[in-house]
Amino acid sequence: HMRTIFTVTMMFFGLSAMACKSSLLDHNFRKLASSEEVNLCEAYSGKVLLIVNTASKCGFTYQYEGLEKLHDEYSNEGLMVLGFPSNDFLGQEPGTEEEIQDFCRLTYGVEFPMFEKIMVKEGIAHPFYNDLANSAGTHPKWNFHKYLIGKDGELITDFSSRTKPYDEKVITAINEALSEEKS
Repeated sequence: HMRTIFTVTMMFFGLSAMACKSSLLDHNFRKLASSEEVNLCEAYSGKVLLIVNTASKCGFTYQYEGLEKLHDEYSNEGLMVLGFPSNDFLGQEPGTEEEIQDFCRLTYGVEFPMFEKIMVKEGIAHPFYNDLANSAGTHPKWNFHKYLIGKDGELITDFSSRTKPYDEKVITAINEALSEEKS
């Protein structure tokens, strides 16, 4: 009897592990200031994702507000904004993960998922950011670079740091991605 349960359980977990068709999203990250690990593919499969490398002391930090608003406005339709703090550009994210979390919550009311502090710059980037950059043809040159990933787990496009979250190009791309049927 235990063996049957074990086999069924293994089949279930085996299937969910196999279900990750997107090698791009098959990465594990700790949630910000937490020990909880998340596999992006398992957690966000079938969603449209806006991946952003963030920093608390940057000229673009105000974009947190727009990103949170996007997340708020479109999450019911299937968009998730995912933030990855990074200290790669002029040391603009020097804080601990706890400090970053407090800053984002208290200053900008950030509710969208934020993950562990990682490196995103070419040559030192986390494998996930290397995969994003290889798909897009460009690494982040600054904080708040944005990568848009479709429901199929493939990169659609990317936007430079200067492109605000509510830029027409971003909104158009998000709406198109959300209206795509899941393959």
